[in-house]
Amino acid sequence: MNEKSITSISGYVFLVVALACAALGVYLITHLNEGGGLVLPVLLLLAAVFIFKGLCIVYPNQGVAATFFGDYVGTLKKTGLLWINPLYKTEGISLRARNLNGQTLKVNDKMGNPIEIAAVVVWRVVDTAKALYDVDSYVQFVQIQAEAAVRSLAGSYAYDHMEDETSSITLRDSTGQINEYLEEQLNERLARAGVEVHEARISHLAYSPEIAGAMLQRQQATAVVAARKQIVEGAVGMVEMALARLAEKDVVHLDEERKAAMVSNLLVVLCAEKSVNPVVNAGSIY
Repeated sequence: MNEKSITSISGYVFLVVALACAALGVYLITHLNEGGGLVLPVLLLLAAVFIFKGLCIVYPNQGVAATFFGDYVGTLKKTGLLWINPLYKTEGISLRARNLNGQTLKVNDKMGNPIEIAAVVVWRVVDTAKALYDVDSYVQFVQIQAEAAVRSLAGSYAYDHMEDETSSITLRDSTGQINEYLEEQLNERLARAGVEVHEARISHLAYSPEIAGAMLQRQQATAVVAARKQIVEGAVGMVEMALARLAEKDVVHLDEERKAAMVSNLLVVLCAEKSVNPVVNAGSIY
């Protein structure tokens, strides 16, 4: 079912007519002569009630869907006081943007690690007919489908590159792409309910408490290894530069055994985590 517009008339004229009919009917009833009848006053009052029933107020960013004996007729979106067929049954629906702050879900990522994830979704109704008549409750439909989309997203990607080094997209390191993918999935799921998603973002992402400690130690170990690797590479470069400069300036001639000892000492000094206290040899190096 697709949304369609319904014709309406300005309600101000009909409001005046309804008030006039009601006032005239009351006046005739209260000033009846002995030969007068009740037919005309009753008809005027019924006409006033009939006209009043057709009046409809539509607020900004609100739609009013109308049905006629069970058949969908159309939706009013023009704001103001309007008048439609009094036999129509109307139902209002908000067209304003809404926030859905999803609850934190405990799911497994692509590598099977338990994680906690939650999302914030900004959505609005764009097709009132689908929202009201194609699903039972469009608000509940949005909540359930948003949760299903977040679960599917979490199971499709690894938490970070340490879990899946071959993946170019991860939940933690590819926030922009992940949010775009989530928005596309939600729009695809919610199209049948006449709902459009304007924005979808991951609001919470973390390892589950039972593995958070172990994963933190792993991250710390990885960081330490990366730092030590960089330190060693820098130290080796400095040793090479020192040996090259000594040979270039012809400062001292070292045999292979003394070169090895010098390299060992320099690496210890450059790679040590704490300050090194060297022992100065004032005598011959031999």
